[in-house]
Amino acid sequence: MLLRSFLWACVFVLTGSATAQDVSVRDEKQQQQKLDVLRSRISGLQARMRAAQGERSQLSKQLQGSEQKIGKLARRLRVLAGRLNRQQVRLQQLQKQAAQQQVALDQERKALAMQVRAAYAMGRQEQVKILLNQQDPAMISRVMAYYEYVNRERIERMHLIRGRLDSLLQTEQEIVAEEQKLQRLQVQRQAEKQAIETAQLTRREVIDKLANELKDQGRELSQLRDDEKQLQSLLRGLHEALSDVPAQPKKVEKFTRVRGKLNWPTRGVIKHSFGSPKIGQLRWDGVMIAANEGTEVRAIHHGRVAFADWLRGFGLLIIIDHGDGYMTLYGHNQSLFKEAGDWIDAGEPISAVGNTGGRKNSGVYFAIRRQGKAVNPAKWCKKARGRKVG
Repeated sequence: MLLRSFLWACVFVLTGSATAQDVSVRDEKQQQQKLDVLRSRISGLQARMRAAQGERSQLSKQLQGSEQKIGKLARRLRVLAGRLNRQQVRLQQLQKQAAQQQVALDQERKALAMQVRAAYAMGRQEQVKILLNQQDPAMISRVMAYYEYVNRERIERMHLIRGRLDSLLQTEQEIVAEEQKLQRLQVQRQAEKQAIETAQLTRREVIDKLANELKDQGRELSQLRDDEKQLQSLLRGLHEALSDVPAQPKKVEKFTRVRGKLNWPTRGVIKHSFGSPKIGQLRWDGVMIAANEGTEVRAIHHGRVAFADWLRGFGLLIIIDHGDGYMTLYGHNQSLFKEAGDWIDAGEPISAVGNTGGRKNSGVYFAIRRQGKAVNPAKWCKKARGRKVG
């Protein structure tokens, strides 16, 4: 009876374990399916926008192509920089290890040398001399035992030296291999840098041509209005696409509860404040933060990436949905680190500061939207020190 109960208990435990695993796998598949559906919706929205922009000038298309290329190259360069840093740390660790092994090897050599000199001083037939020089049998026994101990110690020292030599040789071989990896990475990084410089030359030529096209202020105003309409259309489309998708994968503080406590997305200087004049009757619906190119841009709150692509007038743009109708926008990036559908934690790097979208100076366009309507970021983020933030 007890055996039968035990067997049934085992079956129950195994079945429960299998069921838990099945549930975990099923949940993972469902999450992946939801992510695929979300990305499909956003891709469809982007395709419709591209179709609606069929009348864009050839120069605008060239600018988009060159800036997207620079963004990808800059992202690869960032990854390479991380790998280079790790290789350098590994190389330094190996060099330190080799130095420690060399010190230990020198100590073993010195100890063995002292034993060899002592043995040499006693002559070649050590045991015979010990027997002839001692009269007391008990003393002879003790001295012979000591001699055997010293002899074993000498042999062990020799084995230790051989082992340390092998370890040192292996470490030196690893150092050579790491140095070769480091050299290859440095060559690759230099090639990426040259590719970026070439792409930037092309981009500058396109920007100069676009500037000539927009010398007339009226024409520039018209394009800026078109860019704003395009952004509003994108935000409406994203709101519809994300209407039944939760913005948070876990329980976190709601966006509405962190008003005035949020960190700014990057460290810099506010060049254009919310509501300040832009051109004509247009005013800034976000803030423009001047910052060094390549500086990390961080998400100000938890959420999900709703958009990560190039948009005319905003360059490489990333939009994060925080739920309850709130979205944050980060534009003119050099490169994007995230894709549509990715979950983001507060403070997580999402992009690098740049000047895409045809700008000449580097910085980040940062905006907050509630149900598509612009709100002042200064009322949501921590108080600025003058015009300095971050």
